[in-house]
Amino acid sequence: MQIELPKSGYLRIKVLPKSPKNEVVEILDDETIKIRIKAVPERGKANAELIKFLSKELGVQRDQISIISGKTEQLKLVKIKQ
Repeated sequence: MQIELPKSGYLRIKVLPKSPKNEVVEILDDETIKIRIKAVPERGKANAELIKFLSKELGVQRDQISIISGKTEQLKLVKIKQ
């Protein structure tokens, strides 16, 4: 499934860690983006993997992506700077 992600602004993301591969699953009715991440949710590994994945998918540098809230939660608010 191919889903277009916005290239700037704020994204509400639900992360599903410990998945077989990194992928965008779907966009929910409230515009939350559900993303599977391979990394485990310990010591920031899943957050780092999420930033790396978003960087590749959106074609932006990693330092342009920051997690505003939800660093220890499945539901995160992510800011993409252009």
